[in-house]
Amino acid sequence: MIARSLRWRLLLGATAAILAALVIAWLLMTLLFERHLERRLQAEMTRDALGLVADLSLAPNGAPLLESEPRDPRLQKPAGGYYWQISARAGVLRSRSLWDAALPVPKDTPAGDWRLRRIEGPFHEPVAILERRLQLDDAKSPVQVQLAQDTRPLASARAEFGRELAAFLAVLWLVLSAAAWLQVMLGLKPLGKVRGELEALRDSASARLPDSSLREIQPLTDAINALADARERDLDLARRRAADLAHGLKTPLAAMAAQSRRARETGAEAAADGMDRAIAAIGATIDAELARARIAAAGHAPGVFTFVRAAVERLATVLEHTEKGGQIAFALDIPASLQLAIRPEDLSEILGAVLENAVKYARRQVRVTGSAGPEWTSVSVEDDGPGIAHDRFDDALMRGGRLDESGSGYGFGLSIARELIEAMGGTMELGESSMGGLKVRFFWGLRASAGRD
Repeated sequence: MIARSLRWRLLLGATAAILAALVIAWLLMTLLFERHLERRLQAEMTRDALGLVADLSLAPNGAPLLESEPRDPRLQKPAGGYYWQISARAGVLRSRSLWDAALPVPKDTPAGDWRLRRIEGPFHEPVAILERRLQLDDAKSPVQVQLAQDTRPLASARAEFGRELAAFLAVLWLVLSAAAWLQVMLGLKPLGKVRGELEALRDSASARLPDSSLREIQPLTDAINALADARERDLDLARRRAADLAHGLKTPLAAMAAQSRRARETGAEAAADGMDRAIAAIGATIDAELARARIAAAGHAPGVFTFVRAAVERLATVLEHTEKGGQIAFALDIPASLQLAIRPEDLSEILGAVLENAVKYARRQVRVTGSAGPEWTSVSVEDDGPGIAHDRFDDALMRGGRLDESGSGYGFGLSIARELIEAMGGTMELGESSMGGLKVRFFWGLRASAGRD
């Protein structure tokens, strides 16, 4: 799941990069702090060493003498962690802190500058030793001045600094990770807006995405709009080809109908009936495919609203002029203000097929009701005919499904109505009417109901 999520990839990448940067920062800052401590240590020891040299003199026999010793309390305490030693050929002076120990005197002590090195101390502790070989004016042999200091306090300070710095950087990592999360959310927000705008493309083939205010999103918007243009052209071409095919078949069907009449006139009733059934089947199939071509373009039309009651009244008026429709009473219980964000021809296609089916099987009455809620709209068509058994509902909605084999229909009406309403994001349900016949209920969600008063 994470591997397929752009949001999680960006978040994990950002947090990992921040963590790596903070770890490197911790290492470098700890190293810099350690070097800073060493420089301060060297500066402090150099200052004390210069103080020793300033008070240094030699006795007539060449032994080193000090007018005054440094006053650092560590130098007065045995194994105090700070030591000094002056070595000459005629004698050696040591700090009290060395007690009975001594600092090792190397043979390669530099004479030009102070040298700082690390060794094991006189009491087996790690020490930093600063040393230099000096040639006093009245001395015949050089004198070596050495100062040593225990480095364990420096290591302890470095470790404490590292722990505190790590805690601070951990908190900083959390803060920066939260900032990275916010940045990713804000960065991906325009894509969420595009996703919402794509709903309009799904609802209507003529809809397009508006231009984006972000240069990075505009190429995506242009590509989607280009795809929508191609889709609309293909749908329009398919509709025109279907219409051309239907019109092209009218002449052959008319010729077949004329042949059927001539056959009937010559007494070939059976052959004429077969031809009439074939012609009717072809005509029904053509009408069904034309309807499905319209399904491909069906959808919610932004800014286009249809009053449901007015559309049903127009359909009822047409059906009342048919032979069977003239014998049926239509009852309409639909608020005059009820609207749907659907083109009038699409709504007429949906309701017309179902109303025609209801008129065909009704005995005396067809009832159409409509209602709506905050985010839904429902229209139901009921009749008082024989109805359909519950276990045959799915068969009735199948393409080409016929439950009445003795009738003249070819089983396309209900399936086309279902395909149309599903293309617009609605649903269609079959049930039993309180009048004893079939009840067909259409349900539309928020998008189609947006235009309801």
